[in-house]
Amino acid sequence: MASPLYRNESPGQLPKSWYVATVDMPPERPPLYGHKTVDVCIIGAGFTGLSAAKHLAQKGLDVVVLDAHRVGFGASGRNGGQVCTGFNMSQRLLAQKYGKDQAAALWALSQEAKDDIRRICATDVPDARFTSGVAEAGCTAAEVEKYHRDAAYLNDTYGYDLVTQLDAAEMQALVKTPQYQGGILDMGAGHIHPLRYVLALARLAEAAGAQIFERAEVHHIEQGDPAEVRTDKGRVKARHVILAGNGYLPNIVPKVSAKIMPLNSFIAATEPLGDRAAEILARDIAVSDSKFVLNYYRLSEDKRLLFGGRPSYRLGFPKDVKTVLAARMVEMFPQLQGVGIDYTWGGTLGITVNRLPSIQRIAPNIVSGSGFSGHGVALSGLTGKVMAEAIAGQAGRFDTLAQLKGPSYPGGVAFRAPLLALAMSWYALRDRLGV
Repeated sequence: MASPLYRNESPGQLPKSWYVATVDMPPERPPLYGHKTVDVCIIGAGFTGLSAAKHLAQKGLDVVVLDAHRVGFGASGRNGGQVCTGFNMSQRLLAQKYGKDQAAALWALSQEAKDDIRRICATDVPDARFTSGVAEAGCTAAEVEKYHRDAAYLNDTYGYDLVTQLDAAEMQALVKTPQYQGGILDMGAGHIHPLRYVLALARLAEAAGAQIFERAEVHHIEQGDPAEVRTDKGRVKARHVILAGNGYLPNIVPKVSAKIMPLNSFIAATEPLGDRAAEILARDIAVSDSKFVLNYYRLSEDKRLLFGGRPSYRLGFPKDVKTVLAARMVEMFPQLQGVGIDYTWGGTLGITVNRLPSIQRIAPNIVSGSGFSGHGVALSGLTGKVMAEAIAGQAGRFDTLAQLKGPSYPGGVAFRAPLLALAMSWYALRDRLGV
């Protein structure tokens, strides 16, 4: 089975995305050569790993970050940029499953996750452009009713009054498609330029003293105290190890891989729409909908529509993403018929069986955070922060997240791909039938 690091990728080459076209990429950092001994070795230079590195280095620990490609290469530098509220399970259901007190603790963490991004954007990376507003659009009356019921629960239980319930007319005035029957607008959520943000996290981590090595693929972890992390050119002995590779992590720690399904998602960026942008979205918000094989989209700063979805049901990227995404986009917005598409790109995220993050202690000195299931822009950075706290001796909030235990995928790593194809094909059929 091809490594997730290279299945659809060229070594060290970020995709030709609108994000890459609108940043000044820093010079490539060197690989790891020789041997190092540090307090903490982090595998993965995305939101999770870099957040952990920043917080640990600020506490005075000696930190090394290893990435097989480059900073922001994976989902952190490619995603839809939506900073969502909560988890990929409603607070109502979390309270039923884990109890009201634990659900309240999880809610507080999810709110902190958004606040951290908002603060870092304001103070350190304003060009990441944190912009408030995420709409969740329902395609059926039952889905709209669920959105409204969950919004009322947040208001009644936590005093979260930033969500407006929308009927069909209100939603269609905001999002110019007849496909939606209503939904909500959450002004406590938002959207960012994710690649600018993750590059800023790397700068902040390095400014605090962390060292980042690129093209440093980890092929083995020898557990022990210290643990030894091995690449093809060097080795790191570390008192603690953090696994932060998510959907790109090779099967070097089976306990992690068994719980994470790699899932591909894709984005198309249209040509600049100018005044036509108002024919799609009446406000500068991000949108996701209730389809299982969902659509998600927003406008860029230069008035392109960044339209994302998951048309691929296999681990390999399809050959013609542009045609598939364009067809879905025009089906939703016929007014975009004939519009040019300037960029298309894809990436791999990690999902879990229960759609909740998988936070694990693999060994006394090895922790892992992954499986953010579409809510990673906010929750991944928060997870890195909480793992850093655990390593520094304050494990309470780590334990709160670690309680979200999900099962392993049936059949293990070898059967994830066929299970994914079967499940996604089934749900795509349900979406088409409207059931």
